[in-house]
Amino acid sequence: MYEGVVQDLIDELGRLPGVGPKSAQRIAFHLLQADAQDVQGLVQALTEVKDKIRFCDTCGNVAEETRCRICTDPRRDGTSICVVEEPKDVVAIERTREFRGRYHVLGGAISPIDGVGPDDLRFTELMTRLASGEVHEVIIATDPNLEGEATAAYTSRLLKDMGLRVTRLASGLPVGGDLEYADEVTLGRAFEGRKLLDA
Repeated sequence: MYEGVVQDLIDELGRLPGVGPKSAQRIAFHLLQADAQDVQGLVQALTEVKDKIRFCDTCGNVAEETRCRICTDPRRDGTSICVVEEPKDVVAIERTREFRGRYHVLGGAISPIDGVGPDDLRFTELMTRLASGEVHEVIIATDPNLEGEATAAYTSRLLKDMGLRVTRLASGLPVGGDLEYADEVTLGRAFEGRKLLDA
């Protein structure tokens, strides 16, 4: 334990996702040894992101205006919506350059253990977007874990009678992985999603 403001800084850093006590301590001491100008740059960036960034009124992605750059891009295919849990998932999919449609960010996943139900997520907004009739396909791209599966199942049931093509991202073995290290669920998914090979 450290004194006063140093311990306060370590405690605050430790509240960040993925930052444990030792990492928080390392970051705190890095900041103590850094130039005042570098620390001020970090403070300014944190302040600006809280002041300027909001969530898109249409899809829920991060944006500096009322709508994000994807929702305002006329070249995007409005007939296809990819449903994701968080804005970071949008970034991951965009890096693939495979999807040219639009997104809908739910703001999390259904998790009864954490007290998160469907009413806590952006399902109402999704249904409002789909009511226009412009969308023909909804791609469910939630995480392949228990919460993501529950969210995907709920979304699928919600959209069942809307006459839409509802698909789910395939999951299975990672490229470069070994079968012996794969868990049963991953192997099962790989078998379910197998493809026919052309000779």
